[in-house]
Amino acid sequence: METLNQSLMSFRSSSSIISANGCLKSPPVLCQRPRNNTFFIKASVSAVEQHTHKKVALIRIGTRGSPLALAQAYETRDKLMASSSELAEDGAIEIVVIKTTGDKILSQPLADIGGKGLFTKEIDEALLNSEIDIAVHSMKDVPTYLPEKTILPCNLPREDVRDAFISLKATSLADLPAGSVVGTASLRRKSQLLHRYPSLTVLENFRGNVQTRLKKLNDGVVEATLLALAGLKRLNMTEHVSSVLPIDDMLPAVAQGAIGIACREGDDTMANYIAKLNHEDTRLAVACERAFLLTLDGSCRTPIAGYACKDEDGGCLFRGLVASPDGTKVLETSRKGSYTYEDMILMGKDAGEELLSRAGPGFFDS
Repeated sequence: METLNQSLMSFRSSSSIISANGCLKSPPVLCQRPRNNTFFIKASVSAVEQHTHKKVALIRIGTRGSPLALAQAYETRDKLMASSSELAEDGAIEIVVIKTTGDKILSQPLADIGGKGLFTKEIDEALLNSEIDIAVHSMKDVPTYLPEKTILPCNLPREDVRDAFISLKATSLADLPAGSVVGTASLRRKSQLLHRYPSLTVLENFRGNVQTRLKKLNDGVVEATLLALAGLKRLNMTEHVSSVLPIDDMLPAVAQGAIGIACREGDDTMANYIAKLNHEDTRLAVACERAFLLTLDGSCRTPIAGYACKDEDGGCLFRGLVASPDGTKVLETSRKGSYTYEDMILMGKDAGEELLSRAGPGFFDS
């Protein structure tokens, strides 16, 4: 059997298609591989230019430099090129890679160094300083408060929101022997995992990009790990998936599988470009989930999960969860309503207020 290391080197495409359980979702979006890219180093910022000549780009896309972040940036680029003829011309779009604090410091848990905003802070600064024109983010990395003078009006079609179980020794969490070590940096995953499988052990601060985590798994650092299925699909790496966790077993992170595109407030040119890419069902679902997170004042120290989607009648079904870090206590709630912005924001807030009230003081100190 080919090892993970070998397949990481080859980055071969997977032909497996994994259908989602439960709510309706948009068809998966497969990233296209960058072609003829030239790398340039500019102080702390490096630019990946689509072509080698020096034509001034109409749009500079800011992104983190991980393979997954780049896949999302290229997906955005390709959609922009398809949406406007002037953007399809040579050199019209430039991708600017920005190193964030979250990428630089991997030895400590995110909560200890400032939370998930560390994956967006430097990109936001580049946007405000006009070093880039738009920013592409994984929405689950975006804090609930956006920086002043920036807006985030666009979400691309959402990928599969579920989590994937990956192991060389078992096909599912239930198959892991007692005492097996599962690596994850997510308190949300840790708490739900331990709630269902208290005999397992969790190695925390299991951080790094997808390739790094799979290498650690292959090297025997852990017996299994959990990763977002959306990222594996965008990287064409679903061949590593041992099984997919049902939403009933592992409620996803708020905005998991969603890509957001931000621009400066008042930049009508960029706002018009990215408006053509917006997937409204995704934008409303993400807004509902983020309203829930904001009400709970969620942080990287708080196990929170939330998912909004269309039900079979075209309305909105929202499910939310909070848990104690050790997984001994899990509180869940759900809401149903119309699939409209106002109703979905109210549903998220109301669900958050209910769980805050039920949790009470000291709930997250376990």
